[in-house]
Amino acid sequence: MPSDVELYQRTYSTLLRSRGETKLRILESSHIAIESSLHPLAGAEDLDLGAFLYATQRLPASIYAGRVVIMGQEDEQFSAVGLPLADWPTTEAPARRRQWHEGPDGQWGVLLSSTSDVDDLIPTLVAYQIEWNKLRRKLRAIGWPRPQGLPGADECARVLGGSVDDWDRLQEAWGTAFARRLGEVAETNLSLRVRMLGGSQVSYARLTRRWWAPVGHTMRDNGIGRDAPIYFISSNTHSLVNLLSGDARAREADLVDWVQRAGARDLQEELAAFREERTAGSWNNFLYFLAREQAVSEPGPQTRRYAEAARGIVHLNAESGLRVAAQVMPLAKLDPAAIDDRLGDLDTDALHKSDAVIINIDYPLGLAAYNLLREITEDRDTLRGVYVLGKAATLNADVGDVMISNTIYDEHSQTTYWLDNAFAFDDIAPYLRFGSGLDNQRAVTVRSTFLQNRDYLDLYYREAFTVVEMEAGPYCDAVYEITEPDRYPAGEQVNFSKLPIDFGIVHYASDTPFTQARTLGARGMSYYGMDSTYATSIAILRRIFTLEGALA
Repeated sequence: MPSDVELYQRTYSTLLRSRGETKLRILESSHIAIESSLHPLAGAEDLDLGAFLYATQRLPASIYAGRVVIMGQEDEQFSAVGLPLADWPTTEAPARRRQWHEGPDGQWGVLLSSTSDVDDLIPTLVAYQIEWNKLRRKLRAIGWPRPQGLPGADECARVLGGSVDDWDRLQEAWGTAFARRLGEVAETNLSLRVRMLGGSQVSYARLTRRWWAPVGHTMRDNGIGRDAPIYFISSNTHSLVNLLSGDARAREADLVDWVQRAGARDLQEELAAFREERTAGSWNNFLYFLAREQAVSEPGPQTRRYAEAARGIVHLNAESGLRVAAQVMPLAKLDPAAIDDRLGDLDTDALHKSDAVIINIDYPLGLAAYNLLREITEDRDTLRGVYVLGKAATLNADVGDVMISNTIYDEHSQTTYWLDNAFAFDDIAPYLRFGSGLDNQRAVTVRSTFLQNRDYLDLYYREAFTVVEMEAGPYCDAVYEITEPDRYPAGEQVNFSKLPIDFGIVHYASDTPFTQARTLGARGMSYYGMDSTYATSIAILRRIFTLEGALA
């Protein structure tokens, strides 16, 4: 880690040891000094709307009205200092699964799942405050608020700076509150404080155990014994169940009717392109995307959950501060007729005789990955495979491309892992319609999205590291402890070529920091971004079915 980034990380880590409140403003100079690739204009008077929007989407909408952000790992830590966190209303940010509680007197309580949450949250808060106050100064300089009319993106870009596209995205994020929010920016000099309660590894382990308890109970209630082989997948909560349950494909007519009646224009245009055979996209992927969009725009009965339950798939939302959903999928209960045909011809008898189960989780952040996999394997010792599908920044590819690494360097442990990756180009390429597949890549697991700068990325790129992500290293640390009698090593080289379990890591590119392109946090990948997710999910499921002998 470069010295300026290390200094920043050490500065907030030591400040948070204090039992009192610390002004966030103290960290602004260190934040500016690192010249973050995600926040390149931090020290300039010009607005950095990309960084502001990225931070906005990872914080509660009304965080600006707060006075202090109090961080802890368990409700009991808050109760011990007279803060009834459980009684405070809860919320989550749009782009980060983290449980926030809004208390009285400008207090915000937030539960952390690992030390990676600190590395993620503090720079995000600092970036938000810097850009908020920059925008405040510019608004006041032009005499805001103005009574006439609602401001548009063109006008904001002209009088305040920044691109029209960025203002469009900020207006979309704030919705109908856009004009009112600008007025609140003009009237509010943001000066947040932060406070840490506790912060021990034991507390993180206890939080993780509370997360696992209902998953373990569900397995026992469904007759899944302790000796049942487990395939662990860290991915998302939509792609695997869509491929296995058949719900969206069964509701094809309803989904097509919905998109014609109420779908966004781009979806209607894509539907027309399918009908006229002008698109290279996958019809099944399109249906899966429509199902998600319809559920958001027209909330109603959870038909997807009913379809999943009919196939033996149990979905468990997080019940603790660790905001990671889990899915339990016994292979024997799946209906081969409902499974996406891209998974190949299945041996029905072999599938129904399988005693294996897939445990899929919504990918965690950073070191929480190590805690989760270690907790599962402490309770169950029949792990057969570990597969990681994550998103990453790419230094040599494009958004939507799929990257398969055979080398992982973990900044946390400073250990390099050499993988015999379960996946290769040929496993992914047949199912990619828009992106490209790149295998034999090298990945680096970083501490935070903000704790990177141009020099930092150049350093890794010169060593041929092209994938920048946040979970693979901790998963490798956990896999090491599954297979070896020692704790994972620090600063060593580890050969994973002869593991007793199947192990695969694949990432899809969500950001291109070298080109200053918009990140997923700013724009999202829409329907086309699902191409890489589903290509990889298909490869993972085909791998599992092959190992179980279910592929004919």
